[in-house]
Amino acid sequence: MSNAAAPTGWGVWTWPNLVTAIRLAGIPLFCYLLMATEYYWQAAAVLAIGGGTDWVDGQLARRLNQVSRLGRLLDPLVDRLYILTALLALTFMGLLPWLFTIAVLARETVLVSLVVLLRWYGYAPPQVHFLGKCATTVVFMSFPVLVVAGLGDDATTWAAPLGWALAWWGLGLYWLAAFVYLRQAGGLLRSGRARARAAA
Repeated sequence: MSNAAAPTGWGVWTWPNLVTAIRLAGIPLFCYLLMATEYYWQAAAVLAIGGGTDWVDGQLARRLNQVSRLGRLLDPLVDRLYILTALLALTFMGLLPWLFTIAVLARETVLVSLVVLLRWYGYAPPQVHFLGKCATTVVFMSFPVLVVAGLGDDATTWAAPLGWALAWWGLGLYWLAAFVYLRQAGGLLRSGRARARAAA
């Protein structure tokens, strides 16, 4: 339902929250497979499935009418944890350069600061933009491919160029989406100041 009412309860025991919990369990499993074993293809599969199914819990919540406050908190949190965990794990394993990692973390810092600023002035966070969703998807798609490229010798020839193409293209879209969010927030703050001056 596109116009679902805002959830009134935490709704812990729901099917969408179960899916989110299973996705959350995939994060430590991915780290274990990547850093403590040589099951690199399996690590890439866990990462791809856990991060690539971020739409499933949201679709279930809407279709089963099980939208909950807990789900709205957990779903984006798990998405961010997948990105940050994969980013730091791949950097630690030498599969991503620190320059790339710093660029992604700087973008996340900018957006967190933006949300805090908007909350300070009484505004909700900006609506998720289609460009932002695409950027996150492309950046995340690069991570399992880079795992295969860096640690799976038999797939390096095709995985490395594909992984880096996705990574740098996604990073560019990531920052472009950040500028869109900054522009949206700037418009909100300017309109708020204009209304305040008019009321005075």
